[in-house]
Amino acid sequence: VQLQASGGGLVQAGGSLRLSCATSGRSSSAYAVGWFRQAPGKEREFVACIAWSGGSTYYADSVLGRFTISRDNAKNTVYLEMNSLKPEDTAVYYCAARITVYSTSYYYTAQNEYDYWGQGTLVTVSS
Repeated sequence: VQLQASGGGLVQAGGSLRLSCATSGRSSSAYAVGWFRQAPGKEREFVACIAWSGGSTYYADSVLGRFTISRDNAKNTVYLEMNSLKPEDTAVYYCAARITVYSTSYYYTAQNEYDYWGQGTLVTVSS
């Protein structure tokens, strides 16, 4: 699976951005997708994940209620809608995919649980 993240940019605190993760390859396989982020000088951290079916999602506490992950399998794209952005959301955001046996599997929060990674997209939130 190849992944291409896009949609990052500069936004003021309180603003919104929508990131996209375009996927390709292994169209016959189900895969969960996760978003991670890495702020300057910090380790990469989990943000959100979604099952192939799209019916199950999970969020880090730091973004719960502000971010929404969704997917459109017809378009092979996973989205991360980010609202009420804060300066501490500034980071490079990465999407990753894990091949799953069951289409409803989704709870993967560790980096080493993912098989494929895309390049990052930078989100900068100014105060």
